[in-house]
Amino acid sequence: MTVDLFIPCFIDQFYPQTAFNVIKVLEKAGVTANYNPEQTCCGQPSYNSGYWDETKTLAEKFIRDFEGPHTIISPSASCTGFIKNYYGHLFKEDDKNFVSQNLLKSRLFEFSDYLVNQVKFIDFGARFPHKVCYHDACTALREYGIKSEPRLLLSKVKGLELVEMEDTETCCGFGGTFSAKFHSISTAMTEQKVEKALATGAEYIISTESSCLMNIEAYILKNNLPIKPIHIADILASGW
Repeated sequence: MTVDLFIPCFIDQFYPQTAFNVIKVLEKAGVTANYNPEQTCCGQPSYNSGYWDETKTLAEKFIRDFEGPHTIISPSASCTGFIKNYYGHLFKEDDKNFVSQNLLKSRLFEFSDYLVNQVKFIDFGARFPHKVCYHDACTALREYGIKSEPRLLLSKVKGLELVEMEDTETCCGFGGTFSAKFHSISTAMTEQKVEKALATGAEYIISTESSCLMNIEAYILKNNLPIKPIHIADILASGW
């Protein structure tokens, strides 16, 4: 089985090892990942900032970059949720691209959703002997709709103890450009999220979203706190 791999901007630029771990995990599940090096941003940041015409240009390129019959996998529910929910708005008066984006939408899956619900491969023999908590990213939970899938995958990791933090569904304060436009509010939200995680005694905060993890990590490093953020793909690829 071959899939096309969509690696979002944050992972490509700041967490490339996570992308390699996605490939490692997919291969363990019997899936071959094809990567198109011409791929770029899906357009979510520009769309959220009100630059819809510019976003449409990026979306048209995205559709061209992922033409073909293969399923598309991405280690980000934020980007996949954006494509699934908002590309239709961009192309509602563009018949050709409206059809193309609908076909693409049906082929696009977030990483953990794909593993659990499509290939039904959940135990990778991973080992991670640490106490962890899981952060439900806003877009992953509310726009894409995953909650149980990451937890099911983590339950199969040997040595891993998953504890739920209070208010796990509350935003971490990133929100894309929100963290730049409303820095003080964003920082207060991040502080609250990290404090709730620390209260569990966890050593790591896990999420499906590298953008959230980058925001959380900045606060942790600035305040020299004893907890680390990590993407679920890095957990699933550990210990084997």
